[in-house]
Amino acid sequence: MEQLKAFYATFHEAARNLLPIILVVGVFQLLVLRQIPDDWLSITIGLLIVLLGVALFLQGLELGVFPIGKNLSNEFARQGSLPLLMVFGFCLGFSAVIAEPALIAVAEQAEIVSEGQINGFVLRLLVATSVGGVVALGVVRIILGQPLHWYMIIGYITVVLVTFFSPEEIVGLAYDSGGVTTNIVTVPLIAALGLGLAAALRGRDALIHGFGLVALAVMVPMIVVQLYGIAVFTLGEPFDPGGNGDVVDPAGETEVVTPTAGSVVLGMLTELLVMFRDVLPIIAVVLFFQYGVLRRRLPNEHRLVFGFLMVIVGLYAFVVGLRMGLFPIGERMAEQLITMDTLLFVYLFAFAIGFATTMAEPALIAIGRKAQEAARGRLNANVIRVLVALGVAIGITIGVHRIISGDSIHHYVIAGYTLVIILTALSPRYIVALAFDLGGVTTSEVTVPLVTALGLGLATHIEGRTALIDGFGLIAFASIFPIVTVMLYAVLVEFAARWRQEAP
Repeated sequence: MEQLKAFYATFHEAARNLLPIILVVGVFQLLVLRQIPDDWLSITIGLLIVLLGVALFLQGLELGVFPIGKNLSNEFARQGSLPLLMVFGFCLGFSAVIAEPALIAVAEQAEIVSEGQINGFVLRLLVATSVGGVVALGVVRIILGQPLHWYMIIGYITVVLVTFFSPEEIVGLAYDSGGVTTNIVTVPLIAALGLGLAAALRGRDALIHGFGLVALAVMVPMIVVQLYGIAVFTLGEPFDPGGNGDVVDPAGETEVVTPTAGSVVLGMLTELLVMFRDVLPIIAVVLFFQYGVLRRRLPNEHRLVFGFLMVIVGLYAFVVGLRMGLFPIGERMAEQLITMDTLLFVYLFAFAIGFATTMAEPALIAIGRKAQEAARGRLNANVIRVLVALGVAIGITIGVHRIISGDSIHHYVIAGYTLVIILTALSPRYIVALAFDLGGVTTSEVTVPLVTALGLGLATHIEGRTALIDGFGLIAFASIFPIVTVMLYAVLVEFAARWRQEAP
């Protein structure tokens, strides 16, 4: 009964979080495009499935993922073995990313639009290895009690310098590759590892030391992929985008087959197994270290297994619901808005959809809750989500303007991360790690597909743009500006508090 009450509360919260997306789509569909979609029933059913998926996912996190992360962190802290912790951090980071569906999709698109010059598997291997290495480094940082801001300042100065020398063909892809490393399952698990480790070690603050692993996992792949791009495009054959760089389906034309009830059920089971396969490397790492290295049984095994199953089923329902409800109408609306006489509605749609999708992001909801718990009254989860959603909306709008204007992405990302570096130096220390982590959780299963479709759609419909150079990069903007809004808010709050204290 207690679990049912908790699930009902989570479902109710998910419905409230999804409301902004429904309002955005409804307003643009009825007032701007002035039409009711033919598949409105399918869209409605899809939204209900999304609600169910988010509720199952969040409940599963509390039952399975967070307890496992905390338990492993406590056990490793008791062992006191730094090499063992580093190996576990590397394996967790690598396994979380190598099978990441969003990274696979981005890598495949990059290989297609670069006409094979970028190798999709090599790209995935580089990103996964860099994430594994940096999670291991982040574990060392927590153990030593070092603040995150110096890591991020030095890291993003390196990002900016590498970006300055990178060919334009790789910059957007590199930043997008960094953004998609953090998905809806790995973010809570990596965050749970950091928070659990900080809680297990004396003298560590959960807010200052526990967060930050996600931030490092986003930053380092940007550097590695750009170095790979420098090697590919500078040392290799020069890339010729050829025409407008349309994304071509390598399978060519396929015969349209009317699905039967049996084929639909089989397809659903297959997709659920694929979803399980994507999470399987993470489960394998957790089980190996729990039973093979620590040689201890998991506490409340049945509860933890049930929690993980809820996460997988919830994630599957979430993705199916998005595919039925939001993705088709989102892509159609973007294409229709591009063809209108004024581009004002494109900017408004980019801002509104960025804000709405982020407010519904399950990983952000979960991390916001944990941040509120760790802050002990200094932070409010709802305020955090609004700030992050506002940052994503601003970032995507600026990114859309870059595609429309045809400006070089170099100038935008260098200016954006220069601002981030300055704010990192000025911000109160308690907010830095969380702000960078929040920049990573914005690019998950909700935001990435819609944002990627919007960017590639704009690049392929505007004359003079190419998919590889102009289509990628929106995810990067969705990652940069939440960091800015959260840090700027913290700076202003601290300034206001000092001003009140000094006022007579």
